[in-house]
Amino acid sequence: MALIGSALTAAVALTACSSDEAVGTSDGQVSVVASTNVWGSVAGAVAGEHATVTAIIEEPSADPHSFEASPSDSAAITEASLVVYNGGGYDQFVDDVLGGRGSAIPAVDAFSLAERAADTPEEAGADDGGHDDHSGHAHGSINEHVWFDTAVVGAMASAIAEQLAGIDPANAAAYAANAGTFRAQLADVDTVIASIAAADGDAVIVQTEPIAHYLIEAARLDNATPAEFERAMENGTDPSPAALAETLALVGDKRVRALIYNVQTQDDVSQNLRATAEESGIPVVEVTETLPENTDYITWITAAAQSLGRAPQSS
Repeated sequence: MALIGSALTAAVALTACSSDEAVGTSDGQVSVVASTNVWGSVAGAVAGEHATVTAIIEEPSADPHSFEASPSDSAAITEASLVVYNGGGYDQFVDDVLGGRGSAIPAVDAFSLAERAADTPEEAGADDGGHDDHSGHAHGSINEHVWFDTAVVGAMASAIAEQLAGIDPANAAAYAANAGTFRAQLADVDTVIASIAAADGDAVIVQTEPIAHYLIEAARLDNATPAEFERAMENGTDPSPAALAETLALVGDKRVRALIYNVQTQDDVSQNLRATAEESGIPVVEVTETLPENTDYITWITAAAQSLGRAPQSS
């Protein structure tokens, strides 16, 4: 978190304009537009009653990687007081819209925070045992699915509060207090994750896609998924017969303790892998890229962590 804190101002400065350039809705209310309902929930927790928050992608069937903004989506982004998004190419449609307006729209993206907090060469070898040190937010690689990284999400809450304070100084204290409450809730999630690491660290798992990368990393679980299989599944292509056979064998031979399964991008390959896991008695942990209806981020990430923690216990 110290590394993220030092990067926070720089990351926001790249995408946000000064407060005297900020714009609001026609009625003067502060408006926040988020790329997905995950980041909309984080922004809503910080904004509270002092700003409206709208998420462009809420439907589970929508894929942010390939989503194309409609004219109304583009208008919402360009007219927002603040834009909150993932970055890293995950929700490229936001960058495409922002790129047409230069730095005129205040915006903050999570990937910039994660990227700037990644390992330096000196820090990369500091952790013993070959693990990345999540508590110090040092990662050996960057994955764009950063909403599964509680340290980055906490830093995003701080960044959102900072931006809203500049746009709406009268409610700056409320934004800061809300962000503090949200970070305290994230600390409770970290306690759940730490308990997994303590009880089942190094338990071997496989996953259909690398979206829960940071959650798995923080729980100290051993991801044995063949890299070729992960790449193919994430890119929407068929894995090679060899990569598929290797992955199926890991599950079929009960060499793993759980299968992490993205229910929002299922295909014949992933469904076959799930069927193999269920036949072998391997627990399946379902993860998603957007929030279910009427669920906030804290509730959702807590449930994901708890489900991940139960899996090795029941295998």
